[in-house]
Parts: sequence; C-alpha cells; structure tokens
Amino acid sequence: MKILITGGGGFLGSRLAKTLLARGQLGGKAISTITLLDGAFPSGLKELDGGKVSAVTGDVSDPKVLASVCTPGTGAVFHLAAVVSGAAEADFDLGMRVNLKGMERLLEQMRRIAVAGQRPPRLVYTSSVAAFGGDLPEVLDDTTIANPQTSYGAQKVIGEYLVTDYTRKGYIDGRSLRLPTIVVRAGKPNAAASSFASGVIREPLNGVIAECPVAPETGVWLLSPGRVVDAFIHAWELPPETWGTQRWLNLPGITASVAEMVEAMRKVAGDAAAKRVLYKADARIQAIVKTWPVNFRTPRALAMGFKPDADVESVIRAYIADEKIKI
Repeated sequence: MKILITGGGGFLGSRLAKTLLARGQLGGKAISTITLLDGAFPSGLKELDGGKVSAVTGDVSDPKVLASVCTPGTGAVFHLAAVVSGAAEADFDLGMRVNLKGMERLLEQMRRIAVAGQRPPRLVYTSSVAAFGGDLPEVLDDTTIANPQTSYGAQKVIGEYLVTDYTRKGYIDGRSLRLPTIVVRAGKPNAAASSFASGVIREPLNGVIAECPVAPETGVWLLSPGRVVDAFIHAWELPPETWGTQRWLNLPGITASVAEMVEAMRKVAGDAAAKRVLYKADARIQAIVKTWPVNFRTPRALAMGFKPDADVESVIRAYIADEKIKI
C-alpha cells in the first residue's frame, strides 16, 4: 500500500510515519511506500528512512505538487497539513490558501484517482474542536452544532463538509477527526494559539521558563500525541459501515485547567519545574482560546473504540519517556 501524509515534516506527521513503519502494515495490507509532503523538514528526518519513506518539499495547495505525491495506487491519505489557529487568524489569506484551497485540491486529486478506475483512496482528515464557538452548552456532545468563531475553525468545518460530500459521491472514503489540543508537543513552540498548553509542561521540564499567555483557570480539552496517532490509524482501519453517513467525530480527551496541568507536573517533576511557569497575559491569545470548548461527552467515539488518556500525570510521564528527559 502507498501512503501519503501531508504535514509529514511536523511533529505528528513524523510520529505517524514512524509508527506506520514499525507496524509495517495498515488494515492488513503491507506498506510499500510512505510519502511525506510538507513545506519544510527537520534535519533529523533521515532516521525515518529505510527505503520506504520519501520526503517531498512543496506547497499542499499546488495542484502539480499534489499530483506528484498522490498518485495512482495511493490507498491511504492522512491530511495533517494546516496553517494553525493563531497563524490562520493573523494571516487570513494564508489560512484560506492552505487550509481551504489545499483541502479542495487534495480532494480533487484523490477524485482523479478514483475516476480513473482505482478504488477510492481512504482519507483521514484532521479537523479541530475549534469547529465550536459562540454560545455553547456547559458540556458538548455529538449533537452540538459546529459554530466556529475563528478563521481556522471555519476552514476546518468547511473541510469536514467537503470530506462528507466527496465520500457520498464515491470519490473518496473519508473520515474527519476533531482533535483536542495535543499535549505535550515536542520541539519548539509553534504559531497555534494552543501552543501554551504544551509550553507550560515542555519548557519547565527542559529547564526553561514558560510564559503562559492565559490565566491559570483556563481549561483545555487535551489528548496526548501517542493517543492521537493511535486515533489516526484506528480511524483509517474502521470499516466504512462503522462511520455511516456521519463522517466526522469528536475525539475523546480529558479536561484540565492550566493550573491542574502545572500541579500534575509538580507531582511528577517537583517544585522547581512548576515554578518555571510564569503567567503573562496576551489579549490576542486569550480572545481566541476563550471561544474554545472545554468539556465534552464523546459516546460515539468511545463506542467506536477511540480512547482518551487516563489523566494529565500519565500524559506528562509519557512525554518524559518519549523524549528521554532526566528529572
């Protein structure tokens, strides 16, 4: 099977590629090649190689680039590429080009493969809980209507509708996952408004001061990198009839305030780490984050076999183990 991962140079994309390489198969079919598409790649990407992985530097909204990476025989596409929340809000045109036009053009390329006679490629699309906003119930569930209050959220919801319609038409077999905030992301902070959620753990554990732009009581709906990669693969491997006509899903997660996250870190790593978190308000970030939901019920996802993390401490311990951090 040929696999395409857009955003393959990013933290989650590269982690997904490593996991797939280790498995050697997807849905019971042997993996022949994995193509990673991104605007740039870290220098350490070579460790993914082994004759099966190729990295293509290019624009996900360029039809010629997409035609070169999404070729006949591509059976699995994981669409992770995106201009993240804070960046999409700051640069409307960039967000529209990558998040919306890139999505449309990827779907059209997959459609060409299906129309040419191949079995429709199966797509896992990463959406976001930024799909929700405005006047929200205290606890959201699978019946809560999407009402995004950011450009990023709007672009993601449009993508969900396109995935559903292209699936209905038989051009693809698509599944859209609304991701919680992913904690803890390794590496450097990115332009996402949610970057602080990883930063208040990652930086202190690495001996660096973390400036948190939101108040301690700010809540976050979160999921660990390991769990979300498992969710990508599980979503792809579920048979179409499990999804039915509802091709989007709120992934399960856990709710924690920033203060609770810092306290969990203190329990795991000690007082010194917790004291490295400094609160420094940023009105722009606060305005975005306050529109995001915090509490969910996800009975459909749980019934379909998706799993949340046990608690924040287990999320932190997993990060320490993955990154081989010495406490």
